[in-house]
Amino acid sequence: MRIATYEHDGVTHVGIVVEQAVRAVAPEIEVLTILDSTPQERQVILDDAEDPTPLSTVKLLPPLHPPSVRDFVAFEQHIEGMVMTEGPGAKVPDAWYEAPAWYFSNPNALFADGDDIEVPPRAERLDYELEVAAIIGTRGRDLTLENAESHIAGYAVFNDWSARDLQAFDRRLGMGWAKGKDFASTLGPWIVTADELEPYRNAEGRLDLKMTVWRNGEEMGSDTLASAAWSFAQMLVYASRGAWLMPGDVIGSGTCGSGCLGELWGRRGKLDPPPLAPGDVVKMTVEGIGTISNTVVPGVEPIDCGTPKRR
Repeated sequence: MRIATYEHDGVTHVGIVVEQAVRAVAPEIEVLTILDSTPQERQVILDDAEDPTPLSTVKLLPPLHPPSVRDFVAFEQHIEGMVMTEGPGAKVPDAWYEAPAWYFSNPNALFADGDDIEVPPRAERLDYELEVAAIIGTRGRDLTLENAESHIAGYAVFNDWSARDLQAFDRRLGMGWAKGKDFASTLGPWIVTADELEPYRNAEGRLDLKMTVWRNGEEMGSDTLASAAWSFAQMLVYASRGAWLMPGDVIGSGTCGSGCLGELWGRRGKLDPPPLAPGDVVKMTVEGIGTISNTVVPGVEPIDCGTPKRR
């Protein structure tokens, strides 16, 4: 089942996508209600939904407002390319092989398929990042490899927009990503329930979903979710150690191999292709889930934050 949040005639709805249309569910039913329902209960919800409305006549919104967004770095090819931006002698940190690395992103900066993305203030090296997001359906803590994936209710396409030059400043402060990441992430176009993707699971137990990104119609990179070095189960085990995962939490897979410009810059030793600029259209497709597309537009001028009081 595909669950969308959308606006039609000025009213926001939760709906179920069926082919090229969406059917609004009863107003009291929320996205998490559907995600936490059994297949039989979902069918009842669909049977009671309104008549179909063509997707072409609605505006998609982010499918939900998550309590938190954790974004991992699960693909070895990606991190290998990114460390090359630090120089020819750089290598993947040993710690990356010891535990799946992640950071908290901004749950209040989610955008939908079709939204414009502003260049953040001061940024000159804007980048996209092609990922898959898992949506937590049931709360859990100290999960195990055996039960972790049962807490995933659905999946969506995730674009973790990044300002690489602002990231470089964040790195100097040594406190994790901040202004290089908190301005925008695209989640959508809807949430596909986990059961829908089971036919894509390979012999190793991984979801083998082809992931592709285009810039202005030119294919820039492609990979499969199955090539992630760290599985979603492993990510959830680590994230839930001594901490609760809550319904609606978004877990990003991290960027797939060749899924961003930064990786290409690292491997080529130069800004080739060039950073994103206003007018660029970035489209991403994940097999079995769907497609998101956003246009980059000019942002606002930075407001001076002044200088600190010195002792």
